[in-house]
Amino acid sequence: MIVLGIDPGSLCTGYGVVRRNTDQPECLGCGTIRPAATLDHPGRLKFIYDRVTQLIAQHDPDCCAVEMPVYGHNPQSMLKLGRAQAAAMLAAQNADVSVRQYTPKEIKKAVTGNGNASKEQVSAMVNRLLNIKGSDLPSSTDASDALAVAVCHAHRSDKNVVPPARGDWATFLRANPERIGS
Repeated sequence: MIVLGIDPGSLCTGYGVVRRNTDQPECLGCGTIRPAATLDHPGRLKFIYDRVTQLIAQHDPDCCAVEMPVYGHNPQSMLKLGRAQAAAMLAAQNADVSVRQYTPKEIKKAVTGNGNASKEQVSAMVNRLLNIKGSDLPSSTDASDALAVAVCHAHRSDKNVVPPARGDWATFLRANPERIGS
């Protein structure tokens, strides 16, 4: 399974591509998508969409995992962040790649075991889990965070259990029939 992880941002969107092997996840690449500062907001969104579309064509992922914006002090910044997330999700959906969303706490907990871990702790653990060293280290926290999103999804997929939506046990049981009567 190949997972494209996305850490959205209108100024800088991180991406990370991870292949889930049976024993150890493997980093296939990571980096940042940086629209030109001269672009207006719609132009930046198109740039993000186009670049994610290129990454999908290049890596042929099975899934795209995206970090969800969940809080912020500035409503305008949150709106722009949500739009960047939507541009990446739309690129994946238009390429028939399924999309999963994870909160920052879910990602941190999946990677470090602590939902309140610092960016430095997440980065160090991502490098360790993916055995990334030397010149292969992610060049930014945005790229490292995107790898963490991909690793989070790979860990969740290992369990082959789809968690229920809040209060929606019927959907959970349909998605996990082997769990009935166990």
